[in-house]
Amino acid sequence: MVTGEARPLVAVTGRRMGELDRWPHAHALVSPAGYIDAITRAGAVPVLIDPIGAPTGILDRVDALVLSGGPDLDPADYGQAPHPKTYGVNRAIDDFELALAHDALAREMPTLAICRGFQIVNVARGGTLYQHIPEDPGVEPHGRPGEPNGGRPQEIAIQPGTLLEKVMGTSAPIGTCHHHQAVHEVGHGLRVVARAADGIVEGLELAEPGGWLLAVQWHPEDTAATDPANQRLFDALVSELA
Repeated sequence: MVTGEARPLVAVTGRRMGELDRWPHAHALVSPAGYIDAITRAGAVPVLIDPIGAPTGILDRVDALVLSGGPDLDPADYGQAPHPKTYGVNRAIDDFELALAHDALAREMPTLAICRGFQIVNVARGGTLYQHIPEDPGVEPHGRPGEPNGGRPQEIAIQPGTLLEKVMGTSAPIGTCHHHQAVHEVGHGLRVVARAADGIVEGLELAEPGGWLLAVQWHPEDTAATDPANQRLFDALVSELA
């Protein structure tokens, strides 16, 4: 954990709310509190960024990046037509977050990518996704994305000797999943370091030295307040800035 007066700044990709019936929350820029609280516990200041427009220069002003969860990417980003279950596509947000991921990787900026962010990193590196895992490759659902209390806790098998295992302090953490899509072809320069029991990829990191990157398909922010292994993902990100 970083201490002292000059706390580092960690950018977190935000989400735009839809039309609500109470001012001023309609179309507000938001983040689930789990991300904000976990970064704060780690000793940094979270900075919420609006994923619209061009991200040029944003990473000049912060020390690390958290690519957060959210709806599905446009399958055109990885050369596919949309599946009927693909939802929430917003090309402006895709373009922003893919460009942001490219910039962070090029800078070797410490980056933690979660759920949609995990998929953003994979697609930014030329990888592809399964669009609806109950049909392809044909596994049980990993929670119910977009629904209250839709998370599914499951044990994750982490490859021994990896950065992910070192950071979390365990090779068998419990992760809360809310995803119906998953990594299929792995992007260039990435390697699989964790899977669920059904074989779905749950963790990626860089295949060769070149910065600090951890990407997980589950939602560590859901349980970080009470599960030290999941909090350590945020602690380790901020510790890279010391």
